Amino acid sequence: MYKYIFGPVPSRRLGMSLGLDMVPHKVCSLNCVYCECGRTTNLTIERKEYVPYDGVISELDDFMKNNPAPDFITFSGSGEPTLNSRIGDIINYIKLNYANIPVAVLTNGTLFSDKEVRKDLLKADVILPSLDAASSLSFTKINRPFHSINIDDYIKGVIDFSNEFKGRIWLEVFVIPGINDNNADLDLLKNIIKKINPEVIQLNTLDRPGVVDDIRAATKIELQSIVDYWALPNVEIIAAVAKRKDVKSFRKDIESAILETIFRRPCTLEDMAEILGLHINEINKYLDTLEADGKIEVVRQERGLFYQVKNK
Repeated sequence: MYKYIFGPVPSRRLGMSLGLDMVPHKVCSLNCVYCECGRTTNLTIERKEYVPYDGVISELDDFMKNNPAPDFITFSGSGEPTLNSRIGDIINYIKLNYANIPVAVLTNGTLFSDKEVRKDLLKADVILPSLDAASSLSFTKINRPFHSINIDDYIKGVIDFSNEFKGRIWLEVFVIPGINDNNADLDLLKNIIKKINPEVIQLNTLDRPGVVDDIRAATKIELQSIVDYWALPNVEIIAAVAKRKDVKSFRKDIESAILETIFRRPCTLEDMAEILGLHINEINKYLDTLEADGKIEVVRQERGLFYQVKNK
């Protein structure tokens, strides 16, 4: 079992995506109310070598030597990957040794105000930053940032990066009804999005319960109303999770292992990761699909969210 890489995981946007996890679980600059990986346990903006460069490279080389090439190598995981001070070195290594495989980075973009962070990512092929709000109030409510992060620097950093980066930017906006879907917030976001000028704007919402109780998913009608209100040419709604089964990397054996595990007793995401020896992000992809298919359900208990087989 690898420690720093995971997958490949089924991804509608990135196909067969090999994940690189650059920080320990829930080391992040934000503590978003919707995070599928759970609450942030180390809220920070400190950059350092959280996981060792040599360890990541060793695992990557071993995987590439023994498996078919993935569609993407993706920096993601259970925290903010740009917090790792060696991310640029690893991207450079990939481009030098596996130049035929595109590199994607999933990031919240909060560190883009640091020119060194922007420089580290310039050789990537696709950057997928998130921007859920352009007002300080909504940003704080949804993303709950590290205390020194302010919305103006955050936005300026993303805009600066978009002006420097020669690759593709796919901007994700996570919609929480009642917080960032009012006209004032949408107008502010639209103006900023025009300045960022991403190739695609992707609207997303909750698949499963967030880390707080009082939020819900936006409906398809609500998401479509935002698309219509913005009237921008490149806005799309993230496809239903059930369609992940059509991605070639979707594995029935993993789906079955998850069902067999929680059939015996309800488990948290962390429980399943430990029992199955799989990365949290990999399990998350399958949980989304299993819940969409009505095979599992989520119950909130004192220790967190538990997953159990539905109508067993």
